[in-house]
Amino acid sequence: MTTLYDVPAENLIEAVAEKLEDDLEEPEWLEFVTTGTGRELPPEQEDFWSRRAASLLRKVAEDGPVGVQRLRSAYGDAANGSTRYRVRPNHKRDGSGNIIRTALQQLEEAGYVDTSEKRGRTVTGEGKALLDETAEEVLEELDRPELERYA
Repeated sequence: MTTLYDVPAENLIEAVAEKLEDDLEEPEWLEFVTTGTGRELPPEQEDFWSRRAASLLRKVAEDGPVGVQRLRSAYGDAANGSTRYRVRPNHKRDGSGNIIRTALQQLEEAGYVDTSEKRGRTVTGEGKALLDETAEEVLEELDRPELERYA
């Protein structure tokens, strides 16, 4: 049986995002908010919300149980961009907690993620099944030479 670990993350996230578009609703404030404290502009991708939700679902499945703060660290900037000009050391910036929290709440309503007491969020059986079924579809689409590169 194929699992989410058997396919490249980028391909899996793209395929899961297409399936999640119907289950998730993009918030009205998304066009005005930045994705982290180190950013100045909002996201430019058309399907940013479904991609971020798919990425969060995969991240929770791999690292769960996981809380919003650990996810903020994972989705933050490693450096403060190119504005420092090597004068001061770079500092890590956290990602947007509101984007992560809202996406996780929508995934909970859809039945893919569950909140465990005092431990953070975990993937439900339905969420794991979605990831594994999508991984199997992605594996069938990949060519053999491309697959060997990731092995």
